[in-house]
Amino acid sequence: MQVTFGIDVSKSHSTVCELIGESKNELTITNDRPGFIQLLHELAAFSKHPQIIFEATGVYSRRLQAFLEDYGYEYVILNPLKAKKEMDMGLRHNKTDKTDAYHLALIQRLYCHPVNQSESQTYKQLNALSRFYDQLTSDLVIAKNRLHQALQSTFPEIENLFSIARGKNYWQIVARYPHCDLVRKDDKKQIINWLMKLKGIAFNHAQRTTDKLIELAHLAYPVVSCSDIEVQQAQYYAQRLLNLSNKRESIITKMVKLAKTLPNHDLENLESIPGFAQTTAVRVLAELGDLRRFSNPNKINAFIGIDPGRYQSGETDSNLSITKHGNAVARKLLYRAIGQIDNAAKTNPCHIADYYESKKLSSQTKRFKKIAIASIHKLIRTIYALIINDQPYNYNVATHNQKDFSRN
Repeated sequence: MQVTFGIDVSKSHSTVCELIGESKNELTITNDRPGFIQLLHELAAFSKHPQIIFEATGVYSRRLQAFLEDYGYEYVILNPLKAKKEMDMGLRHNKTDKTDAYHLALIQRLYCHPVNQSESQTYKQLNALSRFYDQLTSDLVIAKNRLHQALQSTFPEIENLFSIARGKNYWQIVARYPHCDLVRKDDKKQIINWLMKLKGIAFNHAQRTTDKLIELAHLAYPVVSCSDIEVQQAQYYAQRLLNLSNKRESIITKMVKLAKTLPNHDLENLESIPGFAQTTAVRVLAELGDLRRFSNPNKINAFIGIDPGRYQSGETDSNLSITKHGNAVARKLLYRAIGQIDNAAKTNPCHIADYYESKKLSSQTKRFKKIAIASIHKLIRTIYALIINDQPYNYNVATHNQKDFSRN
């Protein structure tokens, strides 16, 4: 007799529907040790392990995952968008926790989703570090915006100090000179000597920067005085940006060290792709995980949500835009990677950049996003081949394989 457990996971409790043949049994458990022990007794009542299905609900579903893995139970975990779509296709008319648990069990019966492939603890740690890095990046953007706001009252002209992207040196200068009057109080030699203590700034660079800083300070007309709170705000956010930047660097260092403990050359092979800096390579590895658990590259497309959706009704059968059902962080990383590969191709050729540029030239419209998605498909096939065959990227081999593929 087929037994399926559909579990609707929420913050503090979960609704469980045991679908036993044509009958069902429903119960509610707490998402803690006593609740999971209660679930264990329900699962142990069957001689053969039941099928278990639930939605990925972030931190809440991770507790259930950990429990099931600790006790050796396989499970299916669905992306919430995919689960909603399948449940809405004629199965669900009313939405409650009980009906969701029941319909999760029903769609497992209907679609027979494959069980989740468990990964090693190293990959899980890499993924956790990658998500932490992503959160710090979001915090960095917020801090930049708040620093900009504070400087509008104290020294807006300092934002013109460097023409290229601002980084650590700029933030250190802002932390020392958050108000234009502070620049005016120091003499030129004092500023030059201090600037030379910063990384990568020699005497000539320090002299030019000092001249520009003094010029900008004399142009400024501040809204507030040196003693006002906005000056402290500017200093605070400049220092916060430095701390966030340092923390992101330390996370990447930890990720690289962890990735190099894996029994393969995955990180090195990813770094061999033109345009893949170490940060991109290790984060792609962390988000995609062990690619050997996928039977083909199309499964990876579905995992990150760039597989095309499909609409079928009567005689109508058409492909829609990408599903966006999968790993959004991986999708964003790979999308940005296409731009990095294209930029690097000027000095380091790549067949993916060739494809991207040729499609842009032949396109009759400006829909470059679709071309980028198509390029991601090629990138995923390339990444999969490098990992499965444990080999670095080679432009000649890649272009030769492309020709063979197009002939077939």
